[in-house]
Amino acid sequence: MGNRAVLLTNLGSPDQPDVPSVRKYLNQFLMDPYVIQLPWILRRLIVGLFVLPFRPKASAHAYQSVWWEGGSPLIVLSMRLLEAVRKKTDVPVDIAMRYGSPAIETKILELAKHEGIEEILLIPLYPHYADSTIKTTVEEAKSVIARHKLNVKLVVLQPFYQEQDYIDSLVASTAPWISDESAFDHILFSYHGLPESHLIKADPTGSHCLQKADCCQTPSPAHAVCYRHQVLRTTECFVQKAGLKPEQYSVAFQSRLGKAKWLEPSTVNTLEKLAQNGVKKLLVLCPAFVTDCLETLEEIALQGAEEFKQAGGESLTLIPCLNDHDDWVSVIAKWCEDGID
Repeated sequence: MGNRAVLLTNLGSPDQPDVPSVRKYLNQFLMDPYVIQLPWILRRLIVGLFVLPFRPKASAHAYQSVWWEGGSPLIVLSMRLLEAVRKKTDVPVDIAMRYGSPAIETKILELAKHEGIEEILLIPLYPHYADSTIKTTVEEAKSVIARHKLNVKLVVLQPFYQEQDYIDSLVASTAPWISDESAFDHILFSYHGLPESHLIKADPTGSHCLQKADCCQTPSPAHAVCYRHQVLRTTECFVQKAGLKPEQYSVAFQSRLGKAKWLEPSTVNTLEKLAQNGVKKLLVLCPAFVTDCLETLEEIALQGAEEFKQAGGESLTLIPCLNDHDDWVSVIAKWCEDGID
């Protein structure tokens, strides 16, 4: 489509794995009202008094443990994806980060300068809906367009958690690890966690999410914006396509912060229980992320592996995210040109 440009977006990363860079990044991230859903003054007090004085040092150390020669793994892999997609489509396409660099504002302004561009297709690289990922990204893009009075239409690709192309590429990318059933005892689907309050707030019906045990299996308009339903649906589609049996896999939620009630079960507790129940060789897949990052490379491949071994397991293998896998590149290029049917 000659009048369309495409902007891929991801979460972002500090510019460097040092304390000042991490502090700057965390401040931008945690002060987003879609991330910590409290009034500004309470966010400012929590972030300023209880997070920024302490967390940047530990987070910087974590980033240092996975930092690549070329920079942040998330940024390096995102740029590889971008370059591969550009080779498969003539549509102008770029990538931006919600926090840090390159900024959404910078990239929208650059895309809008292309001659004849009337529409920007925004593709948030998150399979599942959450206010703290997709909504904040969309609102930022809308704000940039309004603030600069750009004469372009913003079109947003909807969450692709059950799109067949996405599921097919996810299964294909994991095939080298899961095709030999003798090579593993169990597969853990570890999704990024969310406070339960985020699901309840996003529920358009005001009466469905987390109101009963089978809410995610009971049809509802809330499922269009329900993170928990969508990750369970991704798992269901994946295991059906891959031919996994119910006893071969589990689902858990990682990356908790603060004292709010988060989605259960937690990945940390699940790793311990799996090891105690006799699982020795564990594969971990993180479908909430399409790009490997701190949460996969450090939290799972390093921390998680150590926790699993301490509980009695022998080996934890992180299956890489989609990153710039050929099938995934082809899917993104297709969406750039045609969107999702």
